[in-house]
Amino acid sequence: VQVVESGGGLVRPGDSLRLSCVVSGGPFDYYAISWFRQVPGKEREGVSGIEGAGRTYYSDSVKGRFTISRDNAKETVYLQMNSLKPEDTAVYSCAVSLTNLGSVTWARHHTYKYSGQGTQVTVSS
Repeated sequence: VQVVESGGGLVRPGDSLRLSCVVSGGPFDYYAISWFRQVPGKEREGVSGIEGAGRTYYSDSVKGRFTISRDNAKETVYLQMNSLKPEDTAVYSCAVSLTNLGSVTWARHHTYKYSGQGTQVTVSS
């Protein structure tokens, strides 16, 4: 299974970005996939997750601003990020689970089987 993220960049506060996570080499329709972010010196944080059936999860810090979605035909999960803030600056990566997520476990990175290298998002004026 290969996991490849893209779409990061440098944007100003209030701008939008859409991240993509392509997962190839397995039964994509059944995967639960989540986005995590990490800043050097801080713990990795669960941002948003989506199950194969479409159930979604969001951290409180991004609820209402970020939207996760999936396109099974393209084997891709997207993270639409609106109203970006400087505190959203981080390396964003996605992780793949072979089982359904739960309302607590979705944000625990160690429960995932595969993950990618990440893409840098920088929000700065």
